[in-house]
Amino acid sequence: SARVSSGPWLSLSFFGMFGIDVFSAVINPPQGCILAVGTSNSKVVLKSKGTKLVDLDSAEPSQGPVEESDLEVVTTMSVTLSADRRMLDEAEAAQFVQAFQKNIENAALAFL
Repeated sequence: SARVSSGPWLSLSFFGMFGIDVFSAVINPPQGCILAVGTSNSKVVLKSKGTKLVDLDSAEPSQGPVEESDLEVVTTMSVTLSADRRMLDEAEAAQFVQAFQKNIENAALAFL
């Protein structure tokens, strides 16, 4: 089967150290996917309402005046997963990225 691989199937490419925010990486055969990780940035956003953060650059003026107490600084990072769907279909790729996001956002849990 094409999904069976004898060896590493995931590569990690990190250009954040060069100040690159977002990029797409090319899969290195015979691997099935590559995760492209950009630099982390601090960003000012409206405080979280549930799980949604509102970027000030895209906030609508109709939201009314913004008070300083409504703002918070968060760290953001862009990741892009390129996958060969013979080894990892779209649903599995999405689940992988969701799991990666959950683990990176809660990195402190790894030390418990």
